[in-house]
Amino acid sequence: MLFYLKPLVFIVCLIPLGQLGYGYYSDNLTVNPIEYITRFTGSWALFILLASLSVTPLRRLTGWNELIKLRRMLGLFAFVYAALHFATYMVLDLFFDFAAIGKDILKRPYITVGFSALVLMIPLALTSNAAMIRRLGKRWQQLHYLVYGIAILGVVHFYWLVKADIRRPVQYGATLILLLGCRIWVKWATLWKASRSKRSSRSTATLRSSS
Repeated sequence: MLFYLKPLVFIVCLIPLGQLGYGYYSDNLTVNPIEYITRFTGSWALFILLASLSVTPLRRLTGWNELIKLRRMLGLFAFVYAALHFATYMVLDLFFDFAAIGKDILKRPYITVGFSALVLMIPLALTSNAAMIRRLGKRWQQLHYLVYGIAILGVVHFYWLVKADIRRPVQYGATLILLLGCRIWVKWATLWKASRSKRSSRSTATLRSSS
């Protein structure tokens, strides 16, 4: 089944780029195309990032372990859209004015957190191949825990960016809270079961020694 699912997800992740290409070809990128492209790519970056975080809960709920193989591809697509988001701002909006970009990063909080999220995504993208996974071993998993912080920064960036209609960033934030809550619940349940099993073993050992 994964043989068909993986190419399908790959194609779905390319659809937004196709939409942008068609919008440019048909001259239909709204009256402010730079703002439209910036918001469009940023929104898709965050959406796909949250989709990658949902893979593990879905795998646990469905028992379909092969879903985990989609997580790396989704993470890389999220990075691609985040990079396009920043590139649109850097190239089309400020025309490589690095002094102005630096001032924006330092003075505008929503750009600060957005740029921080992008920077944190770089090591994850660079280590998302089989060779680096083998080389880093357990440290690879520890490094990729950064994705939760990145998602939080992404939601905050989106929330601070919009000025009036905050429905979409609130929806993304609620989704992220749900996903983080699922992870915390699973961790707590695992620790609780381990602790209960240890207490049960100790009780059994005590009964045996007393008898």
